Amino acid sequence: MTAPLDLAMIFAAGRGERMRPLTDTCPKPLLEAGGKPLIVWQIERLARAGFTTIVINHAWLGEQFAATLGDGSQWGVALRYSAETGDALETAGGIAHALPLLETGGAPRVFVAVAGDVYADFDYARLRDPAARLAAAAEPGMHLVMVPNPPFHPNGDFVLRDDGTLALEGGARATFGSIAVYDTRMFRDLSRGTRRPLTPYYFDTIGRGLATGELYEGRWDNIGTAAQLGALDVALKAAAG
Repeated sequence: MTAPLDLAMIFAAGRGERMRPLTDTCPKPLLEAGGKPLIVWQIERLARAGFTTIVINHAWLGEQFAATLGDGSQWGVALRYSAETGDALETAGGIAHALPLLETGGAPRVFVAVAGDVYADFDYARLRDPAARLAAAAEPGMHLVMVPNPPFHPNGDFVLRDDGTLALEGGARATFGSIAVYDTRMFRDLSRGTRRPLTPYYFDTIGRGLATGELYEGRWDNIGTAAQLGALDVALKAAAG
């Protein structure tokens, strides 16, 4: 694979149970903080980093995404929508379902993926070098952006070694920040419409030594409650002056 890293996917199919009643009428990624929907902050950052195509999967109240965001032309990107009928397919299932939008002519691709309920001052252009390494690898791997353990997840997820590889044990763990680079080859054996989380893929890929990572220590917020959304809203408005 030699394609440039210009493809991204935003996971936006979750129900957002902990955010109810806000999410009874609005998908969580479309809830606003700092005067714009959470997902728009991500679209803008991806666009500034040179991404041109962004796939958004959706399930709950999914029709609101296209109605709100349109075709992406206002940000200079092409938005493609992967609709999941009924219950959301979880993360790996969502990727497999979206493969026709992620791959062009059936050619494998590496792509950046981020959860729709995350806010981060992260420069996605930092992922070009690890993406190039993944694209050149004989076997599909992944690259995960790790963050310092937040109060709600004090034990972390995986060990980030000094050489940039990830391990399941053998040191202090950091938390996966829900920003990653994946390879579509990893999901081709998963039938479209199958519900499947990504967790088994993390353990398998890390266990086989095919996963790398990096530590990001800038602003990162995983918005899981109305209180967290309100705190982010106040912080972003204060930063804007």
